[in-house]
Amino acid sequence: MAALIICLFAARGTLNHRPLNPALVYFSQDSLVNSLVLNSTYSVAFALKNMGNEKSASNLYGTMLRQQIIDTVKKASYRKQFVVGNIPTLAHNKPFVSGVKKNLVIILEESLGARFVGELGGLDITPELDKLYQQGWGFDNLYATGTRSVRGIEAITTGFTPSPSRSVVKLSKSQHNFFSLADVFSQEGYKTQFIYGGESHFDNMKSFFLGNGFNDIVDINHIDNPQFISSWGVSDEDLFNQADKELTKLSNSTEPFFSLVFTSSNHDPFDIPQGKVSLPKGHNPENYKRDLAIKYADYALGKFINKAKTRSYWENTVFLVVADHDVRVFGSEPVPLKSFHIPAVILNSDMKSKRDPRLVSQIDLPVTLMSLLGIDQATPMLGFDLTKIYPVERAMMQYYDNFAYLENDRAVILMPNQQTSYWRYNKQTKIQEKNEQLNVDQTLAEKALAHVLFSNLAYTEQLYRLADKSSDKE
Repeated sequence: MAALIICLFAARGTLNHRPLNPALVYFSQDSLVNSLVLNSTYSVAFALKNMGNEKSASNLYGTMLRQQIIDTVKKASYRKQFVVGNIPTLAHNKPFVSGVKKNLVIILEESLGARFVGELGGLDITPELDKLYQQGWGFDNLYATGTRSVRGIEAITTGFTPSPSRSVVKLSKSQHNFFSLADVFSQEGYKTQFIYGGESHFDNMKSFFLGNGFNDIVDINHIDNPQFISSWGVSDEDLFNQADKELTKLSNSTEPFFSLVFTSSNHDPFDIPQGKVSLPKGHNPENYKRDLAIKYADYALGKFINKAKTRSYWENTVFLVVADHDVRVFGSEPVPLKSFHIPAVILNSDMKSKRDPRLVSQIDLPVTLMSLLGIDQATPMLGFDLTKIYPVERAMMQYYDNFAYLENDRAVILMPNQQTSYWRYNKQTKIQEKNEQLNVDQTLAEKALAHVLFSNLAYTEQLYRLADKSSDKE
């Protein structure tokens, strides 16, 4: 028994609440240099573990000819300027603006579902985010691609479509030379930075970011004089105080910058500084601690935005505030679509302030941000540029081994053993009703299958990356 316990601790690699992973010791953007500090036996074991996470979508949902997969997702992207070469979805997108390159700050809010946001018809516990919805370009019907932070990171930073495999943030073939916003911004002369109040090696974030365009990582080890530390890291106030310092330093340079700021206060066990916020009397005691953490996270966000508006970096910086996912999924459907509804608002862009009622996906946001920043570099992303109007509205979601493709008010859900179900979904009422009569139209099912198969195809064949310099337009 004692020997078994010792083996388990050895496999975990640490007594801390997060297990060891290679990102713990990564320090360079060069993956070869990073690998030199790793134990070779551990590296092999970790690689084998990752291979087990690379689930085959074709085994779960069925097959489709390779060229049909590519043709279907390209057509569904409504791109026109595809690039000739070995990266099939690489395409140019004419940006919304041109001229001086603006800075970009993405604030990724932990576990903030739309059902908590007053402006989206939820609980009245996000007054600061509600104000931002009135000041910027707010999305009323944005849907996350998954239920984990790494899935949200995947969507927001790479625009990659979800799959039954684990997020590419954690998979081996995507740790280097995989497309990310930081990658394209680096090539455009931007400084790129990830700011997190916890341990950046968690969920393999540090490895993925350093290997794909981020040149600076700021985490709990770099936070100046934090006032409150929980099991997940410093409080959101401490995080945003550090972010303000980092952005001020970056703004003193002549180069534009891109910073991703990832919060953590709104995470189980919901430990937050005391006395900062309160909930009204009579609030449901069952969810009191969670909802108080949500209100605190909102408070810290509002405090930061108000401070940022007084800084020199505000004038030339576009801000995106978006959730990674909802705090939990609830519903008996194979994919409860309403549980993927999240808030997002873009501030300080050249797009006029407005409420956007369209059904949109997290994978649309990185495409849209590049357009708002005037960057015309070809990328492999399949998301929509929301500064434009498209013939359809759509979103896609992965929930365990079930994949949902939602187009307008129709949804198809792919399940293991090639089971498929068809649904109607009302984005206003969030009512999801089974409707097998929709199966007479196989187009939607084919789109769903093509997209989830493309994720596996693009990952395994390493097709999701930037172009070679010699590529030409079709």
